[in-house]
Amino acid sequence: MPEIAVIGTTSWGKTLGLVLARKGRRVALWARTEAEAVELREGRSGAGRTFSFPPQLSVTSFLSEALASAQAVILAVPSQAMRRNVSLVKDYLTGGMLVVSAAKGLELESNKRMSQVIAEEIAPEFHSNICVLSGPNLSREIVHDLPAATVIAAESEAVAVRAQKLLSTGNFCIYTNTDVIGVELAGALKNIIALGAGMVDGLGFGDNTKAAFVTRGLIEITALGVALGAHPLTFTGLAGLGDTIATCASPLSRNHYLGAELAKGRPLKEITASMTGIAEGVSTTVAARDLARQHRLGMPVTEKIYQVLFEGVHPRQVVAEITSSDASHELAGQNWAFSDFSLNRKHD
Repeated sequence: MPEIAVIGTTSWGKTLGLVLARKGRRVALWARTEAEAVELREGRSGAGRTFSFPPQLSVTSFLSEALASAQAVILAVPSQAMRRNVSLVKDYLTGGMLVVSAAKGLELESNKRMSQVIAEEIAPEFHSNICVLSGPNLSREIVHDLPAATVIAAESEAVAVRAQKLLSTGNFCIYTNTDVIGVELAGALKNIIALGAGMVDGLGFGDNTKAAFVTRGLIEITALGVALGAHPLTFTGLAGLGDTIATCASPLSRNHYLGAELAKGRPLKEITASMTGIAEGVSTTVAARDLARQHRLGMPVTEKIYQVLFEGVHPRQVVAEITSSDASHELAGQNWAFSDFSLNRKHD
């Protein structure tokens, strides 16, 4: 019987299944169809093209088989498919089974975080077992067993520690946190910054420009996080700054790639149609913009990214937003509630 069930044959889902099985955990990877399951078993799809699955990793198209006696279920699916997949899984949850979201996005229309989506779909008795996994985790590096660190967050520290012990591997270090809101929002919102960083690189504006853009973007998404109940320091940790560095600098980042291609003049639909994975930053930009407007929060970088994606504004305007002549105190923005900082503090 599997110890861990992974729902989702995304690159991240297959990578998590592979590294956990290498650790010696018994892992079941669930594929939506038997045809896909056969391809994965035979090494003809995804990670199997480079790495053969160890004996501890089985692939099945039957949820009853994947979830039988599992200690944890990891939902490694696109954010817009989370609700649908949780509705399939919910009747198989038992006892103290951990429910781990490995998705980094916000649900369109509801603008909800993945843990909120999960909580709406599963029985209340399982709510305390909900965890979120987020950090600077580029799957193509982790699948090669390169050292990496991440964060597992749950409302209960004891639950987070239980997940940490189950999922940690030799080169995959997991820290714990109880700021579920902050860890989730940091992991989702940083994809907006990665889109802009890709645009900056695509335009050839250099590292100084990108550093300025990334920093302004990080402050902005922290302000939104605080407005929604997150702790600001979470955005300086692995799920925030750490993940932002990885996705804004690496050519392995889908969001960075999409931004760079937009800077070359390619249409959004053409770029997304050519990609093998989903750039979560596109839908997250829409949701974050809605949340900012609901809270009357100024998020000029997010607004400009939205305009580039959906209103035909040139990517150069993203840079213009951070180099405008009306700059004020760098922690001052419309309804930014950094209450622990005095913007007019006088120093001796």
